[in-house]
Amino acid sequence: MQYLVKFFSEIAIKSKPVRSRFVRHLEDNLRHVLRGIDPAVRLERGWDKLRVHSDLPEPGQALLVEAMRNTSGVTYILEVNEHPLPALDDMVDHVLPVYGARLEGATFAVRCKRTGDHDFTSVDVERAVGGALLANTGAAGVQLKNPDVTVELEISRKTLFIIGQRHRGPSGYPVGSVDPVISLISGGFDSPVASYLTMRRGMRTHFLFFNLGGRDHEIGVKEVALYLWQKYGCGQRVLFISVPFEEVVAELLTKVQDSQMGVLLKRMMLRVADRLAADLEIDALVTGECIAQVSSQTVRNLAVIDAVTERLVLRPLIATDKEEIVRLAATIGTEPFAAVMPEYCGVISVNPTTRARPERIAAQEEKFDMTILDRAFDNAVKTRIDRLAEEELERAGVEVLSVPLANGTI
Repeated sequence: MQYLVKFFSEIAIKSKPVRSRFVRHLEDNLRHVLRGIDPAVRLERGWDKLRVHSDLPEPGQALLVEAMRNTSGVTYILEVNEHPLPALDDMVDHVLPVYGARLEGATFAVRCKRTGDHDFTSVDVERAVGGALLANTGAAGVQLKNPDVTVELEISRKTLFIIGQRHRGPSGYPVGSVDPVISLISGGFDSPVASYLTMRRGMRTHFLFFNLGGRDHEIGVKEVALYLWQKYGCGQRVLFISVPFEEVVAELLTKVQDSQMGVLLKRMMLRVADRLAADLEIDALVTGECIAQVSSQTVRNLAVIDAVTERLVLRPLIATDKEEIVRLAATIGTEPFAAVMPEYCGVISVNPTTRARPERIAAQEEKFDMTILDRAFDNAVKTRIDRLAEEELERAGVEVLSVPLANGTI
């Protein structure tokens, strides 16, 4: 089977060197992902597409398509039959075996895209092939608007591609082609979706977990992070960082005013995240916060929270409705994890403020023993994400040698 992989439109409009860099990165990611399914898969890079060749029998082909559909940077995957460009009147001989059965009793339209110099136009192809199909099949007729079947053809110089199936990819940029980030992940609906969106935008996304709820909570969040990496991470080298925060929460509960706890907890998290990002030479943090979704997520409160770091804080969901977030979680597959994941950040704040005042927050923080925060930072555990995969297999009783990464090891 041969596939044409069409990449994200924003890649196509880049300058030649930038475009080449993005396409090369996409090719590397696809090769890593697809060789996990078919070690003999072959990729060829073109200016406006990638070609993928595989001789796997079904259901292997379905697995390849699914893997490509989950690879950011891919907009469409086209299943194609390739032929040397025939004469205009002979094209239908190649189209009939692909579309003949589908056209029985159906309306159809022929659509042709063409690059190169030819003595015919795309419309000439559509008319010639359409007329021949109408005469040689049991089609109900030609219908240019909303047909039952669209016969898709592409002509690239001296090659005819007959598109049998078209699959939608996620678009976006290839993972790892944009600067890395650290995503604060709790395992609910919001932060995994935010992490997915940064991955789809090409950012190599490390996962940072603040443990407020013990071992079971940590295992649950590790499962979410591992799922995201395995399905969408393209084998990129990333870390799962776990920071023990129970002592920080205990200090907040005993030392500071109830209404300020939510904002103070987020500030403590950002302080630790900022230091970890500095160690890893990462310029941006990611959170799943959304304006006004909960009390700590007002514009005023977010501004006060962000004041503890000079690092860029990205919030991909900042203006997204909760219903839309839940729908996207269902689409990307993180909803089952979120549905059973407890929420800990909200339980420590009673009558939380929606308009935090910097001077009041500063006064409350003076009561906090910052050596506890230092201790939490010092006790952070950094684990390569592929090691989480090995842990999962070991828990299942499977002997593990190694899990491959796209670019070596961390």
